[in-house]
This record gives sequence, C-alpha cells and structure tokens, in this order.
Amino acid sequence: MTDAPLTISDRIQRQLDDLTRAERQLAHSILENYPASGLGPLSALAKDAQVSVPTVARMVQKLGFNGYPEFQTELREELKAKAKDPIAKHDTWAGGAPSGHILNRFTDAVIDNIRHTLGQIDPQDFDTACAMAANTKRHLFIVGGRVTHTLAEYLFLHMQVIRPRITHIQSTSNTWPHYLLDVKPGDVFIIFDMRRYENNTLKLAEMAHAKGAKLILFTDQWRSPVHQLAQISFSSRIVVPSAWDSAATPLLLLETMVAAVQDLTWGDTKDRMEALEDMFDQTKLFRKFT
Repeated sequence: MTDAPLTISDRIQRQLDDLTRAERQLAHSILENYPASGLGPLSALAKDAQVSVPTVARMVQKLGFNGYPEFQTELREELKAKAKDPIAKHDTWAGGAPSGHILNRFTDAVIDNIRHTLGQIDPQDFDTACAMAANTKRHLFIVGGRVTHTLAEYLFLHMQVIRPRITHIQSTSNTWPHYLLDVKPGDVFIIFDMRRYENNTLKLAEMAHAKGAKLILFTDQWRSPVHQLAQISFSSRIVVPSAWDSAATPLLLLETMVAAVQDLTWGDTKDRMEALEDMFDQTKLFRKFT
C-alpha cells in the first residue's frame, strides 16, 4: 500500500461505517457526483443530498476539516493536482476522436475508477480471499443479483473448471433457500451486490452467515449492507458518464482472482482442464482446423 495523501473521497469511504443515516445519504450524494458536488455553496450541497445544513457541517468536521471553506479548499487542491497528473495529460485513447468524445471520456473514467479502487485494496486481503476460493475442502457458493448475476456467472464458469465443490446460486428468492440446506460452517460464499442493493441478497447473506459460512463481497464504492457480514469486502468505483454503472473494475478484480486461484490449484486444475478438453473433443463442441 502507498502512503499517498488521502483524498476527500478516501476519507468519506473510510468513515462510512461511523456515519449516521443522514450523513451516509450525504456521503453517497457527494461520491456520486464527485468532485463537482462539493464545489457549490453548502446550502446547495445539502439540498442536492436532501439533508439539513447542520448535517453537512457535522459531516465536514467528521472528515477532519474545521469547516466547509477548508473542505472546499482541499477539494480545489485535489482538482489542481489532478490537472498536473500525467494521466490527465495523456494522448486521447481513441486517436481519431476528440478528447471530449465519449470513447475517451468513458475510458478516462474507467481508468480513474481502477486506479482509485486498487489504491483502496489491501493485497493481503486479496490473497486471503483467493486462498479461501481455492480451498477445495470448503464448498464454494457464488451468487449475484439482477444485474450482477452476469459477473457471478462469469466467475462460476471459470471456477467450475478450476475446482470441484462449487455451486452457482440463482438469484431468484424462491430457489436459493434450497441451496442453503447443505451449507456447512466454513463454506465460502462469493457475493456480488452493487447499488441498488437487493433485499434478497442481504437475506441470503444473513442466513449463510448464521450457518457459519464465510462471505467474500464484491460491491461498489458505497458498499452493500452485506459488507457488515462479510469477512472480506472489495469496493469498486463504478461511476462513468452513463446512465448505467460500470462493471469494468469489478470484472478486473474477479479475473485477477481467477488467475490467482488457478495458480494456487494448478496441479489439479491442469488435470481438470485436460479432462474437459477431452470431453469437448468427444462432443465435437468446437471446430478444429488441424
């Protein structure tokens, strides 16, 4: 981990668990429109977040500032530093498009999301999570939600090749209670839950946790309520210039996890891959050109 100064965004994320409900609402509003949300008057920020002016004042103090003017001064310094950052000066990613083109704006946002996300992750926590996912003595369950089920399915497809004793829990609430019947203490759940957080996912996590399962959570920068139950949580920055949140950063994390677990289990994984390829040959699933 680096010793770089904490940004205002970093401070907010570190304080999330200690904030009141109104302060968390304010924090989410600031992060969602960061950094533009903090550049206007205090009253405007309070109105946008639908909280009181005193709530903003308390929040600013909790972040370590003497007042709103000092908070804004620090925010402006961050913006100046960002303008000097080499990333902000790079040639446009799509050379044939202007710097303001959606291809370049979206790419800039994704790269910024990745940089901030990796800066918040403890490599030791990541290694621990990968070791948990690789432990074939424990059953591995993977579950996502309405949108994040695509991430869960992607991870499951790879893990199914890498190791045995793995289950993909369908996100519909009328089926997942059946999966909980055989959960044993120490079993591992990998859960994907991004905003808008789903009640079904939280209930599943609560029941799995009550049975002694260990939870690994992939969530967003505001963190799903499941993080209070999880042994390890990975918070990804997901905001991009779109009506939809980006899955690029969590996808990077889970693909890295696949690579790490594959390395940890390579002896057995290689045997499973060879057996799978043999079955593919027998079923003629893929075309061969030799």
